[in-house]
Amino acid sequence: MADRWVSGRRSNRRPGRWAAFCAGLALALGVGQGAAAAAADPAPPAPKGKILALPLAALGGLVHPDAPPPGADDWSCRPTREHPRPVVLLHGTWANAYDDWGLMSPYLKQLGYCVFAAEYGGAPGNPVKATAHVPDSARQIADYVDRVLKATGAHQVDLVGHSQGGGLTPRWYLRFDGGTDPAHPARNKVHSLIGLAPSNHGTTGSGLGTLTTKLGLDPTVSLLAGQAYADQLVGSEVNTTLDRDGDTQPGVSYTVIATRLDEVVTPYTHQFLTAGPDATVKNITIQDVCREDASEHLSIAYDSNAAQLVRNALDPTHADAVRCGISLPALGG
Repeated sequence: MADRWVSGRRSNRRPGRWAAFCAGLALALGVGQGAAAAAADPAPPAPKGKILALPLAALGGLVHPDAPPPGADDWSCRPTREHPRPVVLLHGTWANAYDDWGLMSPYLKQLGYCVFAAEYGGAPGNPVKATAHVPDSARQIADYVDRVLKATGAHQVDLVGHSQGGGLTPRWYLRFDGGTDPAHPARNKVHSLIGLAPSNHGTTGSGLGTLTTKLGLDPTVSLLAGQAYADQLVGSEVNTTLDRDGDTQPGVSYTVIATRLDEVVTPYTHQFLTAGPDATVKNITIQDVCREDASEHLSIAYDSNAAQLVRNALDPTHADAVRCGISLPALGG
């Protein structure tokens, strides 16, 4: 039987077509599924997702490419006894913090966390970030985490990332740039890594990446994709180097939240991790929790169901069953 914190409430009942239609209509009007659930259930509320949140955030990211998302980067924030570790959000490839974390950042702030959103792998003023060589981006993340620890006085942080930001690059930081101390795990700077659709073991790019490789083309040029895209392809030097000694670092808790509908990190099972010594791993497919969830690679960052799983991973002692709402491809919910 699945852990309570990854099981959907009433998961043995399939919602009727009329109920699904009404839920979708409510989301389209901007009414979050979590608000209705909270009225009937004293458990912590689900985030109030809106069906147009993702495309609106994408537009905002073009206008505010260097701005933190709502709720993030309060450098006067101090962790509490209930939430002793700051949360550092790491955006995905070709994205920025503002457009990737419009749902997650204010939700975690509302729950009482100190939330920070790193920018990496791109020049200031450019809305398209996380395109640099993965080791270079990992060093930027290392500097940012050190800054958060110094400002907050915390001993460790929790990392929550999307795509590249949930997989390859933070794992490189954990292994090669000081995020962990394998000989003394108590000295780790990172307690947990939670990845939404993370690029852990390389992607075929729905076949496009494989095709460019077989044709002998440089994907960074032929697709105008940047070095980070090439680093995330199956069999890249970065992937091979990182996977050589196992998936995990001692003392770190890992959670992967994947979707079967992922069109970017393919096959989606390449996102899953295998636990090594003194590490824990939870691999979750969102459709195993909420069968009606139709989020794909982009919209999973704006999926209220996935956000509840993130909440549970950050605080498993107070985890609650996910109250499943409607989430749509390219739109969220």
